[in-house]
Amino acid sequence: MILYTCGQKKMAAPVHPCGRAAKALDDAGYDYEIEVVPGYKLMPWTRRGDARARIEELTGQSDVPVLLLDDQETVVGTGTIVDWAKANPA
Repeated sequence: MILYTCGQKKMAAPVHPCGRAAKALDDAGYDYEIEVVPGYKLMPWTRRGDARARIEELTGQSDVPVLLLDDQETVVGTGTIVDWAKANPA
């Protein structure tokens, strides 16, 4: 399981979308990898590179957070990841 975020888990505040997604997975008891996807939404020229290309390949869009499950299914967006984690505790 991989959580694609804009920053490392420990640096993401729980009020930040990526931090909320990570906290939901932590609270649900999951072990997962973090893949940092650099770039800032309001500065599109920073949203380039292999990591963003991977997100677009997986989901058809370039925003994070994105959760890639072990079966290669994706869960996209903070609210959806939080809801998924609550409904599927480890």
